Amino acid sequence: MLTAKNVSKQYDKSYALKDVSLTIPRGSCFGLVGPNGAGKSTLIKLIARVIENFEGTITYNDMPLNKDTKRKIGYVPQDICVEQSVTARQNLMFFGKLYNITGKELHEQVDKILSYVGLSDKGNDRVHTFSGGMKRRLNIGCALMNNPELLIMDEPTVGIDPQSRKYIFQMVEQLTQSGHTCLYASHYMEEVEYLCEDIAFIDRGEIIETGTVNTLLRTYSIPSIYIQGDNISETFLECYGELTKKKDGFEIITTNPLETMEHIIQNCRKKGISLSHLELMQPRLEDVFFSLTGNQLRDDS
Repeated sequence: MLTAKNVSKQYDKSYALKDVSLTIPRGSCFGLVGPNGAGKSTLIKLIARVIENFEGTITYNDMPLNKDTKRKIGYVPQDICVEQSVTARQNLMFFGKLYNITGKELHEQVDKILSYVGLSDKGNDRVHTFSGGMKRRLNIGCALMNNPELLIMDEPTVGIDPQSRKYIFQMVEQLTQSGHTCLYASHYMEEVEYLCEDIAFIDRGEIIETGTVNTLLRTYSIPSIYIQGDNISETFLECYGELTKKKDGFEIITTNPLETMEHIIQNCRKKGISLSHLELMQPRLEDVFFSLTGNQLRDDS
């Protein structure tokens, strides 16, 4: 579907992207994951042809990006790009006309998109009266007016309520189930873990690793145990693995979590220690990112 090879983008003496290569398969939701300032938005703008000058190649269906391929791509920018002084319907009609959709087809597409983004009853309301979540959904709707094969979404859930976030998740799932391809960029690991099968980690303008979520979790995550109880001390637990104080208990990193849990239970019984919590911690993408970069997710500018 879409392939980037050795893509670099330099501003003055600083590289926003450096030798980036990735492939986004057709019909998938592909996650581009990294902290703010990692290069996600720059890469997305190159793919959407908002920025045109760069080193390397980006192809769509084996063709270089051009005006024809751009018509098959929908772009949802991180910043909300709708006109707030007019209605939701007028915004959608404007974007439809940009793609030469006119007449009956335009009105039918507007009605379809309003329904799809959950704004049918708000179509004639001015956007400045909308909540943040409604504006985000309309922003996505504008990118869908040309019925794109590939939808690019840059941090689409920033600053919205849980209900709108869930609705956007459902929209993304429906799109991929109907054969569309989504490129979903976010620094919210839990979103990408929920929505995407294939992902690429990006940090400081470079692709750190790519693969399926499950493969990366199996390869890089280190199992851990969370334990909590009366009279549990660091001295008692330090023999079981790398120990970290966490909330009201301790996290133990160990390569044999089930065996370690069994030993802990046996020793607690011998010493009369009462456990209130003993849990095998599920690996998360943020743990993988930490393993690969040595840094937690940052909020760089």
